[in-house]
Amino acid sequence: MLVPFLRPFHSTHMAGETSWVCCNDNASRRETVESDPISELGEEGDQDATLVCINEKLPEDLLRVILALLPVESIAKARCVSKRWHGILISKTFLWNLSHIPPQKPWYFMFTSSDEPIGYAYDPILRKWYGVELPFIGTSNWFIASSCGMVCFMDNDSISNLCVCNPITKTCRKLKVPPGLNFPDYTALAMSVNRESQSYTVSIVNSKQIPENFVEWDISIHIYDSEQVKWRTSITEVLSGWRSGDESVICNGVLYFLVYATGGIQTENRHALIAYNLSNGSSQIRLARSFIQVPCSLTCGRLMDMKGKLVMVGGIGKPDRSDIIKGIGIWILNDRKWEEIGRMPHKFFQGFGELDDVFSSRGAEDMIYIQSYGSLALLIFDMNNRHWKWAQKCPVSKRFPLQLFSGFCFEPRLEMSPWFSQYEITNTY
Repeated sequence: MLVPFLRPFHSTHMAGETSWVCCNDNASRRETVESDPISELGEEGDQDATLVCINEKLPEDLLRVILALLPVESIAKARCVSKRWHGILISKTFLWNLSHIPPQKPWYFMFTSSDEPIGYAYDPILRKWYGVELPFIGTSNWFIASSCGMVCFMDNDSISNLCVCNPITKTCRKLKVPPGLNFPDYTALAMSVNRESQSYTVSIVNSKQIPENFVEWDISIHIYDSEQVKWRTSITEVLSGWRSGDESVICNGVLYFLVYATGGIQTENRHALIAYNLSNGSSQIRLARSFIQVPCSLTCGRLMDMKGKLVMVGGIGKPDRSDIIKGIGIWILNDRKWEEIGRMPHKFFQGFGELDDVFSSRGAEDMIYIQSYGSLALLIFDMNNRHWKWAQKCPVSKRFPLQLFSGFCFEPRLEMSPWFSQYEITNTY
């Protein structure tokens, strides 16, 4: 059953917009009738003319299709129109309709506290911020991955709490953690969802320094399959001079993760990318032979799956000081070669104020979000038209100078469930 999942923050509404109200308002309905041209026609001479009520005349199958095209907030409002609409919007058939329409633009959830998992979600269609209460997650510094309307949370202390959920409907499924993690030094979490079957894959890349060795790192990859309901350790390998970090993504069945030079080797760039084909498993070539060079010297890199294409947003380092950021670029990977598709204009780069050498960036479909850890400003890059713009200001204030902010993006979808029993949404946690 659908639930009242959003709390609108009214002060962020733009001029001309209305707050969330019950759509079944008698006064507004009377006003609509009085100014309706069909009604006026009847007064002038056509005594047989009658007001047509769309709610009563539209076939239910057509009405379901129309309602499925509405933004998530509008669907929540539409439940108040009538008992008929309410019944349609909680039906399994309506959820089936939702699964067969193009996804809406992804939202961005911004954490506004370092201790508690609280914050606001930004809707780029209506340009509003909503108060969204996230399920399961303990603090804002947990590992987070998302795909096709579902989000995976994992704690970063003991790595013993792992959950897949729909942040809109609050449907959750707690997963068992893979055995033998042995408290790694670095961990990267990723997930990929099959939009049709709602099955999903979760990957954990761990990196642990070999004792009394400052050069070699033990890298392990653990894969969870929701259909088989089990984990498998896909590969374990020792890398010399490189370690993994916290950045990974699954794109078209390939797991990509960034690795970082730790010393003991000569390399032009501090970062590199490893591509690991999940379907081949342990039969493929070693990780050491799967390196892909980054396009330039980076201060940091953020990986994302954009409609089946691997995209990286990276901080561009200065030629003489690679650890100092001079700009932000966006690249897409084509046949193991990077193609630059965008570079942040200087006016937007300055708009962040003092931008650190690392920053937060997440994206989905054709929209990329970029956020400075020390600022509430949120910048959006539209990949379709190569357009940059600022999001509406988040409805909170910075409480102290060193306060940090982070976030993640997700698709707002009502039909997705981590239990992948399609078109039935219940609170299971």
